[in-house]
Amino acid sequence: MRTSPYLLLSLAPLFWALNMVIGRAMRFDIPPVAMSFWRWALAGVILLPFVARDLRAHWPAIRASWRILALLGLLSVTLFNTLCYIGLQWTTATNGTLLNSVIPVLIIPIAWILLHERSRPRQSAGVAVSLLGVLVIVSQGRLEVLLGLHLNQGDVWLFVAMVLWAFYTVLLRWRPKELSGLPFLACIVYFGLPLLGVAYLFELASGRTFTLTPAVAMSFAYFGIFPSILSNLCFNKGVAMVGPNRAGVFVHLMPVFGIMLSAFLLGERPQWHHVAGMALVFAGIALSSSGRRL
Repeated sequence: MRTSPYLLLSLAPLFWALNMVIGRAMRFDIPPVAMSFWRWALAGVILLPFVARDLRAHWPAIRASWRILALLGLLSVTLFNTLCYIGLQWTTATNGTLLNSVIPVLIIPIAWILLHERSRPRQSAGVAVSLLGVLVIVSQGRLEVLLGLHLNQGDVWLFVAMVLWAFYTVLLRWRPKELSGLPFLACIVYFGLPLLGVAYLFELASGRTFTLTPAVAMSFAYFGIFPSILSNLCFNKGVAMVGPNRAGVFVHLMPVFGIMLSAFLLGERPQWHHVAGMALVFAGIALSSSGRRL
């Protein structure tokens, strides 16, 4: 499909933003590791009928590349989402949004270390402008609000998760070329699930369980389809088309979508700082996305 990479990279943070909202809302109903395990288990079941033939056909490539696939599955499926859900047990939505927006800043030095890939001045400026827009949104346009933010243990968990996702984004450069789209996503799901299952057994042994209410079932349905399958397809394809540095800046759309979802679902009116922040975010994306590909 001749889909714009920038459309794909915009859909991914939309699905992730709602994932964060639901994860925070359901923190008292679903333990964090259970939230992550059943999310990916459901995604794996949904994917299997669509990818079984491709996985058999590409088995030699999968076997030859099992190390990078296992690493990508560990970073994304096993660790990233689990740490996010753990962090959302304590941190505020404001702090969580801010920490998600650190990813593009982290990608640049990691890409330089692992790929010897330097960010162009235009891209660095785009990241800076977009991050400024996020700070305007989070701080409500007031310096005292920004200075009043403080980190708690939830923020630490989330920051570690963001570092892991930045590594995942850069390491996508070494994904097997034979695997694309659904087969690649299925591989990292199936490689990441076993260790996540072990962590889930430890959580069950600690006595943390959940009751399958309609709200819980609907949450798992969303987790298993949109942020697990559709967002990863969009993000992985976008990274492959425009490179990790340029793709990473689109993570700054998460707070923008968070504001829009709050206005639509909760009836909260956007304020002037929301409009100013969103303008800066879009300006940063436009600046970073222009020019030659890396």
